[in-house]
Amino acid sequence: MYASNLTGFILAVVSSAFIGSSFIIKKKGLRRAGVSGPRASSGGYGYLLEPLWWVGMITMFVGEIANFVAYVYAPAVLVTPLGALSIIVSAVLAHFLLKEKLQKMGILGCILCVVGSTVIVLHAPEEGSLSSIQEIWELATQPAFLLYTASAVAVTLVLILYCAPRYGQTNILIYIGICSIIGSLTVMSVKAIGTAIKLTLEGTNQATYFQTWVFAMVAVTCIIIQLNYLNMALDTFNTAVVSPIYYALFTSFTILASVIMFKDYSGQSASSIASELCGFITVLSGTAVLHSTREPDPPSITDLYTPLSPKVSWFIPANGEPWKQKDDDASLPNLITFS
Repeated sequence: MYASNLTGFILAVVSSAFIGSSFIIKKKGLRRAGVSGPRASSGGYGYLLEPLWWVGMITMFVGEIANFVAYVYAPAVLVTPLGALSIIVSAVLAHFLLKEKLQKMGILGCILCVVGSTVIVLHAPEEGSLSSIQEIWELATQPAFLLYTASAVAVTLVLILYCAPRYGQTNILIYIGICSIIGSLTVMSVKAIGTAIKLTLEGTNQATYFQTWVFAMVAVTCIIIQLNYLNMALDTFNTAVVSPIYYALFTSFTILASVIMFKDYSGQSASSIASELCGFITVLSGTAVLHSTREPDPPSITDLYTPLSPKVSWFIPANGEPWKQKDDDASLPNLITFS
């Protein structure tokens, strides 16, 4: 393994540990916030006042920083699939802290994720050398990537404006789809910013180029959208279901975007490409196994006074005459009640 890829691998593993933990911490924070106010899944933002949610955000922030640096040293086709390790961390912690039971097949899914990630690491391509932010800008403005970007934005707008209000609460792919598609653009922007910072520290100032700030604005915008819809997904669906599906979609779109923009597989042998694809399929299989063995979240109770099962009462007036209760009745006649 090349030195730069090794550095990226270590940073990606550290990132996965922090990000996997952050899912659980934020989930507990969202649960606490949902007790005293509107849930995030209903458009509430009470979790912003919950300290535990902020601990989860800080944990994710640390993980994302490590991930950010990893993208500087290694290609996206290596760093992104290693996010499967965060699924393992999330599933194990959810088992102990959220009481979301991890089945035996779930353990098999974790093993598949590790095996697939190992294959990907061993056959990952070497990162190409980039000398300036302008070079990255040329890659980002090539027709193929512009077409991908336009398609990603169009699909995301349809999901946000049409699908989310109608099907977001019942279809897990809506919220996670938004996060994943936008996330692929985030990674490309973050990689550009990281490269600019690295070149600046080496003595070539990249802050004077407008392209650097365009990438920065795109990254910030995409991150805000991701966080909003990821919170909605976590608050609506089981954590161990959200994590693997999010990973699978996010990784797929990110690898596709990276291949189009950076041409990561250029110069690799057919056997190396095939091995890496097999590793990725193995990881996806592991996430599918984890998803299939998880139990759904129990339905939330919004009214503490609502009975758990319907109750029908028959009212027989004491005087034998028919009587029907009205909404504005102040008092009831003498009744004999059968339930």
